Amino acid sequence: MKIITDDACAGYSRPGHPEKPARITNTVEKLRAQTELPIVWAQAAAADDAAILRAHTPELLASLNDTEDFDADTPAHPGIAGYARASAGAALEAMRCARRGESVLSLMRPPGHHATRDRIMGFCYLNNIAIAALEALATGVKRVAIFDFDVHHGNGTEDIFLNREGAAFFSIHQFPAYPGTGRGNVGNNCSNYPVPPALPRAEYREVFLSALDQLKNFEPELVGVSAGFDAYARDPLAQETLEAEDFYWLGKQIRALNIPAYSVLEGGYSRDLPELVFSYLKGLDEK
Repeated sequence: MKIITDDACAGYSRPGHPEKPARITNTVEKLRAQTELPIVWAQAAAADDAAILRAHTPELLASLNDTEDFDADTPAHPGIAGYARASAGAALEAMRCARRGESVLSLMRPPGHHATRDRIMGFCYLNNIAIAALEALATGVKRVAIFDFDVHHGNGTEDIFLNREGAAFFSIHQFPAYPGTGRGNVGNNCSNYPVPPALPRAEYREVFLSALDQLKNFEPELVGVSAGFDAYARDPLAQETLEAEDFYWLGKQIRALNIPAYSVLEGGYSRDLPELVFSYLKGLDEK
C-alpha cells in the first residue's frame, strides 16, 4: 500500500472549522504506528497549470489568490493556492501509481469533489479527483470512472464530467444534505444514488453494490475513488449509519473490481477518521 501525503498540508486552519489539520496528522500517526499493513510513504510535486486547467477555468485558478472568503464554508486561507495545488498534485501521483499497478491513497487536504469547473465551494478549492482523471484521459486512458462514496454529493465532479466522452461518474450520498444536488441521474454518464438519512447499514451496502455493478458495466480502464468517510455513524456533518467494518468491506469490493484504482481523501470529520481510513486500506489491500 502506498500513501501519498505531506506534513505541510496541515499548515492552514480556521478555529471551529471541521476541515482541520488533525484529519491528516492523526491519520498519519495511526498509520505509522500500526503493524498490520505494510505502507510505502511518498510525496508528490504540486499540480501545474496545464493539469488544473483541464478541470477548471482560468478565472477559478486565478481566484485562488483572493483574500475574501469564497463562501461561509470555504475560507480564503493565506497560501491556500499552494495547499490546493499540492493536494491536486498528490491525486495526480496517485493516479500514476494506480496505472503502474500499485494500491494507493492520496491522504491530503484540502478535499476537492465540491469544486466545480468555475466555483470554489464546500471546503474544496481544486477538484483533485477530476484533475487526475482528466490527466489520465489526456495521457492514454480511454475510459475512466469516478466512484464517490463521500456522504455529500460530488457536485463539482459531476459538473466537470457531465456528458464527457470516456468518463462516467457514480455517487452514493445522503439526500437531502449539502450541497442539495444529486437527487437523480443527469446527462448520459452521471449516475446518482441518493440515500435517506439513517439508512440501515445492510441497505447502504446494497446501494454500494448496485453502483459498483453499473460501474463495471461501463468497463473502465481506471477508477478514481473519492473516498469520504462522513457516512460514518458518528460523523458530525451527516446522519448515516456506517461503521469501520463497512469501509473495510467497501475497500474489498473496490479491490475485487480488478481494475487499477486510486483513492483520494474527501470528507470524514469524526475523531475516528484514522480508524476508518485504516479499515478501508486493509480492505483494499486484502488478497
